Amino acid sequence: MAYGDCPDDAALKQAWGQFCDRLKAAGEKAFKETSPADPLQRADAFRFLTQNLGQAFDLALETKDTRYPLLHDFCNPTRKLGGDCADFAYHQAWIDGHSAYRLFGNRGSARFLNVTVQGPRPERMANGNPPLHEPFGDVPEANLFGHQLQADAAGNFELFIGGPERSPNWLPTTAGSRKLFLRQGFDSWEERPATLSIERLDMAAPKPLPTPEVMVAAMGWAGDFVTGMATDWPDWSFAYGGVDASNSNAFPAGLADGVEDRKRGRAAANMVWRIAPDEALIVEFDAHDGLWMFTNMGAFMNSMDYLYRPVSYTPSRTKVDDDGRIRLIIAHDDPGYHNWLDSQGFGQGNLTYRHMLEGAPAPIATRLVHRADLAAALPADSARVTPQERLAQMQARITGIRQRYGL
Repeated sequence: MAYGDCPDDAALKQAWGQFCDRLKAAGEKAFKETSPADPLQRADAFRFLTQNLGQAFDLALETKDTRYPLLHDFCNPTRKLGGDCADFAYHQAWIDGHSAYRLFGNRGSARFLNVTVQGPRPERMANGNPPLHEPFGDVPEANLFGHQLQADAAGNFELFIGGPERSPNWLPTTAGSRKLFLRQGFDSWEERPATLSIERLDMAAPKPLPTPEVMVAAMGWAGDFVTGMATDWPDWSFAYGGVDASNSNAFPAGLADGVEDRKRGRAAANMVWRIAPDEALIVEFDAHDGLWMFTNMGAFMNSMDYLYRPVSYTPSRTKVDDDGRIRLIIAHDDPGYHNWLDSQGFGQGNLTYRHMLEGAPAPIATRLVHRADLAAALPADSARVTPQERLAQMQARITGIRQRYGL
């Protein structure tokens, strides 16, 4: 048998060729203006692309049939999308508005949990801006937080999505509902992740094999995905997301806290930072209530290597100075202070702050100092660590991240 012997050969070949062309075009984005011309960061740009190439067809094909839903972890230690938080675990499942589903498992002990039904993806958002690339850009319709979830004494639960209202846990859908979005936010390394599964209630037959038409559509979606993520990060956030790329090393005065953010249960702000090898950036704020998180990210707003490196902080893992202030230190090498944010040797990146649960976000100040003057710029009581203590921190991080992702 040869090419042309099947009536669908031409359509499949054309679709695959178009996908490969779009993948090649996505690779060109590694050299765009917002991608620093630095060997490590050029490599990171292509790593960002290859990590998402690996999940393109998971999203476009393997989990796409809403009649046979599967939870997909679209961010993890080896797969980063722009804007991902190092202390969140993200999952999604494609759903539709006419089926009924059951999400079930064990709640775990993550401090923050949010389950959201996402509606249609508009051509333009309410503010007139274009949406972020697929699978993002859709609008939250209904959500449920961890404290609202009713579980038994062991933490086991079931949550129904769509169909008639059910007790004790239910989320409604609409005709336009298309996705279930789940986020877990962790504070300490000891917190256990939820164990989750999803099923459609009236499933009565095996999942059908993909047809040529389905494969052609999947290739088109995957092409949109790889070009969209390579194009939109970080440019979409600079143009529409409230990130001022021209004002580096400073957080914006206000936080993103619109209606959609409140449905997701968080407020957020991002800072573009630029530091030379002989500089350090001090990020300081008052210790405050709630679950707050800082994640250090690369130029494409992809989280840094949080499995091995101290690139993220939460309340339980941060030291507070005697004056009630917390001071994080972005530097290229270990300065010997507990609250070191590793830059991975990058000269440019992004730092994102998120605030959830109790209290209110805190104003954040920054100071750029010479690396040699760091001790003079910090209070004498700022917590220090020995090399052995830093190694112990790394081991605790590795163990905690492995538990979160089942590695």
